[in-house]
Amino acid sequence: MKTSTIIRLIVLSMIWGASFLFLRIATPEFRPLALILIRVAVGALCLAPVFLREESRATFRKYGWKIIVVGILNSAIPFSLLAYSTLSLEAGFTSLLNASTPIFAAVAGALWFGMRLGGSQVVGLCVALLGVVALSWDRLEFKDGGDGWAVLAALLASSCYGLAANLSRRWLAGVNVRVVSAGCMAASAVVLFPLGVLYWPSVAPSGAAWACALGLATACTAVAYLLYFRLLEDAGAVAASSVTFLVPIFGVLWGVWLLQERLDGRLLLGMVVTLLGAALTLKVIRLGFRTKRGDASESSK
Repeated sequence: MKTSTIIRLIVLSMIWGASFLFLRIATPEFRPLALILIRVAVGALCLAPVFLREESRATFRKYGWKIIVVGILNSAIPFSLLAYSTLSLEAGFTSLLNASTPIFAAVAGALWFGMRLGGSQVVGLCVALLGVVALSWDRLEFKDGGDGWAVLAALLASSCYGLAANLSRRWLAGVNVRVVSAGCMAASAVVLFPLGVLYWPSVAPSGAAWACALGLATACTAVAYLLYFRLLEDAGAVAASSVTFLVPIFGVLWGVWLLQERLDGRLLLGMVVTLLGAALTLKVIRLGFRTKRGDASESSK
């Protein structure tokens, strides 16, 4: 990766790591759908000036339905699922589950987008899955008061991100990233508007909750999505998904530092195993598997 790409990756990881902190604070007062409506609606307003240019409007008319689909898969659905998860899961723990995104990106790429996985990547998928199991096994309780549905919601959000990353690379490569970001936010706002209004909180949220909601909308959405789609354009679907390799580190740090969340040995072990698997999947680490024609993971270079 270029130095500029690495810098964008780190900054984006810090911002998205903080998003789990904001969700954990604001979701109990707003509830998931109302909070995410604010997130995408304000984010869309921040990015709306993009459409003042005729060139941007023409781009949206050309790619509109593809941008809408990507927006729903990459914003409306996973944002809502993660907000639901943070009602019962810690910010750091939820961010660790979100580290499964490269798994789903690689699997979707292999199944539907013709991406070939090398031996190291297959091993990485297996290792990452073991890490996710180690993290969540004792929390898969589906009775009243259990965390099972919250865990599944977080993993489903990761699968949406993985699929959306591949679709973005296939459909929107070379398309103006500002148009894509603004279109995705606008589409998500339209989709979520009726549900967000229907489930709007009856008790006015606190100032702290509003501050977190606006932080989600501006920094963690409008700014972050410009960075994300630029990464996607520069580095590809699975590589762009590597942002979730760093997000959990910042998510855990923010949670421990600001919310006094507990950091125990099991959580650290699950994090190390999951991130090791993600590193293998993303070819950050290679095991040197070879075929007669060379490393399959290198076949596209």
